[in-house]
Amino acid sequence: MLSLGWPLILTNLAQIAIGTTDTLMMGWLGPHELAAGALGTNLFFAFFIPGMGLTLATSPLLAQTLGRARHSVRECRRLTRQGLWLAVAYVVPCWVLLWHAEPLLLLLGQEPDLAHAAGAYMRALQWSLLPGLWVIVLRSLLAAKERPRAGMVVTWVAVVVHVGSNWLLMFGHWGFPRMGVVGAGVSSTLSFSFMALALFVFLYWDRHFRRFHVLGHWWRADWAKFRELVRVGVPMALAMGFEVTGFNVAALLMGLISADALAAHAIALQVASITFMVPLGLSQAATVRVGLAAGACDPVGVRLAGWMALTLGVGFMGCTAIVLLTGGGVIAGLFLDAGRADSVAATQLAVGFLAVAGLFQVVDGAQVVGSGALRGLKDTKVPMLFAGFGYWLIGIPLGAALAFWAGLGGVGIWVALAVGLGIVASLMVGRWSMRERLGLVNVRST
Repeated sequence: MLSLGWPLILTNLAQIAIGTTDTLMMGWLGPHELAAGALGTNLFFAFFIPGMGLTLATSPLLAQTLGRARHSVRECRRLTRQGLWLAVAYVVPCWVLLWHAEPLLLLLGQEPDLAHAAGAYMRALQWSLLPGLWVIVLRSLLAAKERPRAGMVVTWVAVVVHVGSNWLLMFGHWGFPRMGVVGAGVSSTLSFSFMALALFVFLYWDRHFRRFHVLGHWWRADWAKFRELVRVGVPMALAMGFEVTGFNVAALLMGLISADALAAHAIALQVASITFMVPLGLSQAATVRVGLAAGACDPVGVRLAGWMALTLGVGFMGCTAIVLLTGGGVIAGLFLDAGRADSVAATQLAVGFLAVAGLFQVVDGAQVVGSGALRGLKDTKVPMLFAGFGYWLIGIPLGAALAFWAGLGGVGIWVALAVGLGIVASLMVGRWSMRERLGLVNVRST
């Protein structure tokens, strides 16, 4: 699990480093710019994360295909190609909607100046959606073949590219125009495009993957594979969409409280997202390992892969909970200068939000690893219902009630998020326990 998981974890950490870099540098521009960037980023991820869930359907399908026949090049090529097709089909309508981000944010009750800045940022950022989803598909192929290190290296190089282009475009160094938050959007698009191009080059350069010809006869449809990807991927997209939009609605509620609350929320969410990358990588490894075992009709392998990933994920998040509960002030100081008069309120709020984030670390790890193990069995519909129940029927209404009716403000929203995550985690782990106990009958049914 670790031999497959650690490159996936480092890849995820590199991926989130791009967003963290944006949050840090936007904070250097000022709390207003940070709040506008947070609005735009949350709206972008409301579209990106469901697309990620949709295209991640390639991972369990590739794993089970390889579990049945280790050298099934033709089937893997078809699945990968249709995954790329699926990304295009999803992205085109998203681009149309994201182009109108400013009026959409105004309809959601956001401040006009923040909505205007976020809309300009989005018009630069939205073009990263397609190369970003193509990267997900290509990394799924690498992970299914248990060779994820190329994706890790490419993503970390992209971090360097992103930091450099942010420095040039956001702050106007070396004669480049000072573009502010818009420069961060342009930089993100350049970074995602670099990653997609680099992975395509690697797949055609490496002698092991060259035979897959992932772009060979790219115009040929395989509607059976496309429909299977949709069947498995749509529930995954909805489940991940329920989660990310739950956090996005939390950001919108923060915006109704104050710009300081929104900036503090962006900091706490960014830190929680960093720690989340470790169990997310273990979840991706669990999908592959469970899928390979399921394809080979190996119920013992299914059981060991799932429970090992859960043990590692929950154990790590228990350690990060201690860090967030005890070091909130130091962490918040990395994003905002507490010595600036316009940053004091946001810094204090961020410390409180980070403490609550520490409380839900363990359940957050359990729910994402549990869902990853279930995806290895192509079990995606019931987890989708769990996510909708926990985040939208419990988390969001409770957050609004605690924030505005109970008068807890932003802390109430974060407490509600913790409750929703706890419910989803309990349901996910309970279903995994039930499914793996069914043994060989369960595995053959996949």
